[in-house]
Amino acid sequence: MINIRGVVSVLSFLSVVCIKAQDVTMFPESTKVLKIEPSKTDSRITTANTPHFIAYNTNNTKGKLLFFIPGTNGIALKGPMHLFSTAVEQGYSVINLSYINTPAIARICKGDNLLENADCAEDFRNRRVYGDTKFSLIEDMPYDAIVNRLTKLLVYLTEIDKPGNWERYLENGEPNWNEIALAGQSQGGGMSAFIAKTHLVHRVIDFSGGWDYSAKNKIANWYFKNSKTPLERYYGTYHVKEPTANVIIETYKAMEIPDSHVHAFDLEVPQGKRAHSNGVRNLGYKEQWITLLGDGN
Repeated sequence: MINIRGVVSVLSFLSVVCIKAQDVTMFPESTKVLKIEPSKTDSRITTANTPHFIAYNTNNTKGKLLFFIPGTNGIALKGPMHLFSTAVEQGYSVINLSYINTPAIARICKGDNLLENADCAEDFRNRRVYGDTKFSLIEDMPYDAIVNRLTKLLVYLTEIDKPGNWERYLENGEPNWNEIALAGQSQGGGMSAFIAKTHLVHRVIDFSGGWDYSAKNKIANWYFKNSKTPLERYYGTYHVKEPTANVIIETYKAMEIPDSHVHAFDLEVPQGKRAHSNGVRNLGYKEQWITLLGDGN
């Protein structure tokens, strides 16, 4: 076993690899950090098999789970670590999911595809999230679905990391959504809101979560659907300089996210970086992150 500033790893024969020391120095000393390939949890998975990222405070195994879904081209191990460290400080365990996140919805649900199916974006998300509906425009298999990957990871963690008390996030072999806060950036933010529509979750934080359409200049119908998660549990963010800010605001209004729960980020974006992803990576927003996350205990 290797100890890094009090960070505990698991044995290599469990097929879990400890993350590099420089990646965890921002976390509290009692944090346990794991990397687990999706194929270790479900042997059918071969695509998007880069490891999931997992972190939690070994002194707190009763808090909620922050389930983060990256955006298009996002890699779980390169996720917003300052945000995750803040979440651990707030009492959460953290999972940053590795999943198939290409192509983007905006690349598929446009032009003729959108003309032929006004619900293209909803059908796309259903396929990628749940895997139990037909959608021929992407090649995701049912076992590649976000919910299956999360479920199999939680089951795996209950087996190989007993001290983590991961079984509290499962109920009858499925995610115990009320113990889970959803968050994500871009495509992942939209996925988080999409899941919260049909499951009662602890909280949902949509970081610049996409711009699905049902027709030209008309945002997708699914944004307007009723939600099983109460509206006061929804939070949304955007950066004032990102090109699609106005459309993102429109989606938040359609979902009826309370105005006080919508955060307009406005710090300067470093040269060469994108305003679209600045909200999850800029440590200058830590106070806003704390508000968005709330108390994970």
